[in-house]
Amino acid sequence: MGLVTPDYGLVFWMILAFSILLFILKKFAWKPILQGLRSREESIERSLKQAELARKEMERLQEEGRALAEKARQEREKELQETRQLREKLIVEAKETARIEYQKMIDKARVQIRQEKEAAKKELYNTVAQLAIDVSEQVIRKELDKKEQQVDLINKLIEEMSGN
Repeated sequence: MGLVTPDYGLVFWMILAFSILLFILKKFAWKPILQGLRSREESIERSLKQAELARKEMERLQEEGRALAEKARQEREKELQETRQLREKLIVEAKETARIEYQKMIDKARVQIRQEKEAAKKELYNTVAQLAIDVSEQVIRKELDKKEQQVDLINKLIEEMSGN
């Protein structure tokens, strides 16, 4: 039972041994251990500061990236809008040019039709005049005495001309 209930002498020697060990550790090991802990603490603190700086730099770079992406998107939208406007302008100009060309062609065709119509009228008038002259000439050559014969002859010539 000696192990369960310690003796006063054993307790004294244990306290003495522990005190000597504590003195030796304090004298020789405690300062290097504390210094090692402090240097480790400082190293961790520096690493945390560097990590925080790196995080802030990363956030700044991400923000710059977002800003650049937004600027690029806006520029792309602006260029697309300008392209659309240019396309619309070109379409309007092409339609206007085509309309003008179409109107010129229509006007030219109308003028040409009018000229051909006038030429056909002149030709018709000339033909009718020539026929009238021919009829008159034939009537005069016959020197007919009777008016009925002249009328019959004129009607006959008119029928002949209508048949041609």
